[in-house]
Formats: sequence, structure tokens, C-alpha cells
Amino acid sequence: MEKVLADLQHLMGTIRTGRASVSLLEPIRVDYYGTPTPLNQLAALHVPEPNLITIQPWDVSQIGAIEKAIRASDLGLNPSNDGRIIRVPIPPLTEERRRELVKHLHAVAEEHRVALRAVRREANEALKKMMKDKLISEDDERRALDEVQKITDTHMEKLEQAVKVKEKEILELR
Repeated sequence: MEKVLADLQHLMGTIRTGRASVSLLEPIRVDYYGTPTPLNQLAALHVPEPNLITIQPWDVSQIGAIEKAIRASDLGLNPSNDGRIIRVPIPPLTEERRRELVKHLHAVAEEHRVALRAVRREANEALKKMMKDKLISEDDERRALDEVQKITDTHMEKLEQAVKVKEKEILELR
């Protein structure tokens, strides 16, 4: 369940909030000699200003491919280059784009709720099997099932809290 929450935090980091962050570009893959390669393996990424990301490719011949990959992503970014460095200005989010991002955030959160429930189901099935195989008593099984439910509820609450914070961050105007 902790891994599910860690994955949620990771994915929420890639959702734009109107502030520049190198994690925004994490999902972008660049066609590097026929191989889709993560952007951070082709260039140094920096955030010199709150609304600007700079990308300095290690192989300058890849500037065009990097720009093309950023434009092709659904992030709505428009990179420009000076022959050595690519500058990606982060435009302020429109109200419509903020709502789309919140909708995407809720979809991601729902996937992680389902994953938490799947972990709970696996734990419950393992406990029922142990009881069936007479490895634990009925009382022990009942206590363990209650404990699994408490742990699940705690993790669900953490998930909801994290989503609420991120949603507030997305909707906040700067």
C-alpha cells in the first residue's frame, strides 16, 4: 500500500501546477536514433526561474528531436532554442486547462484507490486461505481482517489528503 501511495506522489509530480518543475518533462520520450529515450537521459534540465525550464542537450544534434517531442506531448508547451540550449517557458494555466488537470488528477487517484483495494483483497484472500488450511483460528482471522481494513482506511485517507492538496495547488491562481 505504501508503494501505491509512493506511485501516486510520483505521478502527481508530473501534473502541471503553473510552476516550472523538471518533473513536468519526466514522461517525455525523445526519439534518439530510433529508440524512445527519457529526456533526462539526453540533456541537463534546469529551472532558473519559476516559469522557465532550460534543457541543455549533451548531443547538440538532438535539439530538433527534443523540441519535437516536447511539442508532441500534451503539456501545451512551446520550446525555443538558440542552437545550444532549449528554453521552455511555462505559460500560466487557463481556467479550462486547470479543470482538465483536476479531472486527470481524479482519474489517477481512482486508479490508485483501485490498486489499494486490490492489495486489501489479496491480503484478505491470504488470511482466508490460512484459516482454511487451519494455520490460524477464526478469531485470529477476524482480528487480522479488521487490521487489514484499518490499514486500508488509513492509506485511503492519506491518498485523499494528497489529492486534495494537489487539487488546491492546481486551482490556486498565482
